[in-house]
Amino acid sequence: MERRNFFRNSALYAGTALAAARELSFGQGEFSGIIKKGVKFSMVNEPTLSIVDRFKMLKDLGYHGTELRTTDIERRAEFEKALAQSDFKVHGVVNSSNPDLETAVKFSADLGGTSVLYVARYDKKRPLMDSWKETQAVIRNGLPAAEKHGVKILVENVWAGFLISALDMERFVDEIGHPSFGAYYDVGNNVRWGVPEHWIEILGSRIGKLDIKEWDERLHQKEGLRAGFKSELGEGTINWANVRQALKSINYEGWATAEVRGGDRMRLLDISQRMDKILGLV
Repeated sequence: MERRNFFRNSALYAGTALAAARELSFGQGEFSGIIKKGVKFSMVNEPTLSIVDRFKMLKDLGYHGTELRTTDIERRAEFEKALAQSDFKVHGVVNSSNPDLETAVKFSADLGGTSVLYVARYDKKRPLMDSWKETQAVIRNGLPAAEKHGVKILVENVWAGFLISALDMERFVDEIGHPSFGAYYDVGNNVRWGVPEHWIEILGSRIGKLDIKEWDERLHQKEGLRAGFKSELGEGTINWANVRQALKSINYEGWATAEVRGGDRMRLLDISQRMDKILGLV
């Protein structure tokens, strides 16, 4: 009897949580209808579900779309079929530092995506400007494909010790100076190097998309550098009200994708609801 009641109560809780997620996803927050909420597909840990069922689950949890990796290209046909059956979106692909941007661009476009996330390479054993120029050359080589397919190549601010200030990123983007290129701004990654809202104000329309993660300066100082990422969204030291104000000041509209510790359905629901609060979607 107790076992039966446990599963019944678990089902009721899951149903209530899903209903809450649907209600939140159609909220009337400041950025409702302006920011689209995404999640990295690699964060989804529901191995018994098919791709289409994972897409449907994410939609039920309030997400508008997801982002794949270029290594997922081996399962392109499965993803295309799942998209047709789920009415869900793949808004882009993460290419990391793979220099084959043309293939990544076409993969993104084939799935209805609008971006390729690229990580600028930095060989610390050589002069900085060597990496600067070589990375720009890789990006320029990919731009004809990006323009052809209507996909943007977006360089992300990461912990490689490269593009570590807003002014560096501004210069890097402007030197290429192409409408199919911009910045993939990671709010949490930024805190090691500066203040998120200041970066947003400087980069402005150069920002094509956002990655969302938390940072906790208290944990950083107490436990070490990477401990700063331990806090859940909304519980760290990022001033999300200031982030929202900065996004409003540049008229940002588009995708914000969670890049945090993933998990099962309930974990992904929690992330969705936290994103709603910190991004002003409810």
